[in-house]
Amino acid sequence: MTYQLNNAKTDAKSAGFGALKRLGPPLRGEGKSIAVALIAILLNAGATLLGPILIGYTVDTFIRHHDFHGVLVFALILLGIYAVGSLANYIQIIVMGGVGRRMLYRLRNDIFNKLQELPVAFFNQNKAGDLISRINNDTDRLNQFFAQALMQFIGSLFLMLGACIFLLTLNIKLGVATLLPAVGVFIATQLISGWVKRKNLESLQTLGGMTSEIQESLNNFKVIVAFNRLDYFKKKFDETNQANFSASVRAGYANNVFIPIYGLASNLAQVIVIGYGIMLITGGQLTVGLLIGFLLYVNNFYQPLRQLAAVWASFQQALAALDRISDVMNMHSEMKTIRAKKTTTDTEVKLEFHNVHFSYPEGKEVLKGISFKLLAGKTYALVGPTGGGKTTTASLMARLYDPTEGTVLFDGLDFRSYPANVRTKRIGFILQEPFLFTGSVLDNLFYGNDEFVNASKEKKLAELEQSGLSDLLKNFENGLDTVITTGSDTISLGQRQLIAFVRAVLRKPEVLILDEATANIDTVTEQLLEAVLEKLPASTTKVVIAHRLNTIANADEIFFVNDGAVTAAGSLDHAVEMLMKGKRTS
Repeated sequence: MTYQLNNAKTDAKSAGFGALKRLGPPLRGEGKSIAVALIAILLNAGATLLGPILIGYTVDTFIRHHDFHGVLVFALILLGIYAVGSLANYIQIIVMGGVGRRMLYRLRNDIFNKLQELPVAFFNQNKAGDLISRINNDTDRLNQFFAQALMQFIGSLFLMLGACIFLLTLNIKLGVATLLPAVGVFIATQLISGWVKRKNLESLQTLGGMTSEIQESLNNFKVIVAFNRLDYFKKKFDETNQANFSASVRAGYANNVFIPIYGLASNLAQVIVIGYGIMLITGGQLTVGLLIGFLLYVNNFYQPLRQLAAVWASFQQALAALDRISDVMNMHSEMKTIRAKKTTTDTEVKLEFHNVHFSYPEGKEVLKGISFKLLAGKTYALVGPTGGGKTTTASLMARLYDPTEGTVLFDGLDFRSYPANVRTKRIGFILQEPFLFTGSVLDNLFYGNDEFVNASKEKKLAELEQSGLSDLLKNFENGLDTVITTGSDTISLGQRQLIAFVRAVLRKPEVLILDEATANIDTVTEQLLEAVLEKLPASTTKVVIAHRLNTIANADEIFFVNDGAVTAAGSLDHAVEMLMKGKRTS
């Protein structure tokens, strides 16, 4: 199965007003806070909408008759109303700020948890930098929209709806004429929104690509310096930076296209009100106070509409970010746990491949109907030319992938019937490049070991002593408290590999796979690591992938892996002969 992330196609339907319902899921559990914010918005909108009608009434009733006492009273009333509106506005800002932060926290947790459910194939097909960008940048775009723009958006809609009602109530003919530009704005918004969202999506994609390029270059910076290819590093970064710059500029143009359109509609409405309003006053159908109130309501309708220009652009950015987040959240692993019955009673057979085929997505078939058995307590070696399928075979043994066809059996049961926690406890895997986590040597030794999750330091030290492994770890500068940081050179590669070996042995796996685990270390360190392996239970099955012949000399059986087949090589000399020829021999 392909796990390549693809962004959803953008059209007007997925970017227009109908897309508002898509904002519901990220706000789950925030019903009470949203309700408080909506009440505050209604109070603020109500306070704003009361102003024009009171001002119009004051002009026609008090100013016209020079009643300054009435003017002062109504001025104080207006001041109180506006104070209530300002307080309500402040409350909704505080409440929605909290909603945005909690949403950001939950969403990042959800994405990270989803990533942990996905198989190795997913990470092979997608760049880590792009995934980081989705977790950090895309979720932050949503946070900004929910915390800052959403309530402004809803508040503007309430204010526009209230102003629309007042406009049509005060004078329906003038009200309809005033709202005509808004109809044109609505149509234009629906037509343009898809294009705006598409440009924002392109901008986010290029940002993810730039994050990937930075991460890849920094991870390989030693190699870049060693080969004196800083020019290549600079060129690659310039290309991705330029792509992101161009996409960001295009997104900026798209996001700002609404501002002049909405501004033009507002100006047209004011011209219509003044021109048509004066005609109505001349005909005795409208008073000066009502015209002033009408102009204020026009401002209350079109000013929020102009604000919506910026908010709508933010909405399109949020939708583009939500699309990228949804791509990850909608991913599902096909490596499910199934029910299976035991197919063999042979207790000596620990692992069995039965007619296994395997191919990577959009790649050629790597393994072609291979079948073999591994017995408990035996040591097996996989040899063959580079690209022959050794690591793929080992990966299937650890269920990092599932066969395209055929079955892998573990203790007579389909490997897919074992839950992940059981499988990882019973299968150990040591790679050529050990990965350690930031923390002490002791933390790394017991990382992922369920038996010692809540164990004290004393219990961990006692386990090392009892397993006969403590003496092997005395060459660290500060002993087991030596601090390790990812990507640093605080300890040597041999020391890192020693930690990886001890970590695997402490888990007491039933099958231990070593994929070129001693390829980059010296002979003395290799002997030290062999001493670690001797601490394994006698029943542990070991599978060794190696090019160095001394590493496989003591294997009970050697398999030659090449051209989609796994063949028993017999003796070491025969294995060497097959390796030299690069193919199976009779």
